[in-house]
Amino acid sequence: MSRLHTSFVLAYHGCDQKIGEKILSGKATFEKSEEDYDWLGPGVYFWESDPQRAKEWAEDKKRRGVLKKPFVIGAAIDLGHCLDLMSREDLSLLKKAYDSLSEIHEKDSELGPLPTNSGGDDKFMRRLDCAVIKRLHYIIAGNENLQPYDTVRGLFTEGKPLFPGSGFQERSHVQIAVCNFDSIKGVFRVKLSS
Repeated sequence: MSRLHTSFVLAYHGCDQKIGEKILSGKATFEKSEEDYDWLGPGVYFWESDPQRAKEWAEDKKRRGVLKKPFVIGAAIDLGHCLDLMSREDLSLLKKAYDSLSEIHEKDSELGPLPTNSGGDDKFMRRLDCAVIKRLHYIIAGNENLQPYDTVRGLFTEGKPLFPGSGFQERSHVQIAVCNFDSIKGVFRVKLSS
């Protein structure tokens, strides 16, 4: 694990206002996502330095009827021991976890085929990526000489090209999954324009 990244970041979490207000008042804590399609495996999801993207995500959830009033909470996060998927060293570890998962599926026919990523060009249902990250967490948990990850961080290119011929996409972002709640050092109210 490379420690070349900045340790503390400001990040933003989209949620329903009712839940957000409870978190801000200390009457509730964040809920860890455990979906099999989570892009960065299990954790509490934040957008690094991008409150607008957190707001868009919450608004998408409202359109699908999952939440009533979109809300954004800011957090100071200590990345700590971070699986940073913008680091070659950590990408190499993830590739080894994939090889391990693939080998297990080959040996045990009851497991069936490896999961796949699906959902259009952005592959927003990341079942394979999630399974590989879970496998890496499992490998680390089984070795007392290795430290579990506090956070997982990744860069995602998402959406349509920003302009004709562009290599930039309109919804690209850095996302963080917090695995260790102690990494969330504080939360704050975010004022966003409508």
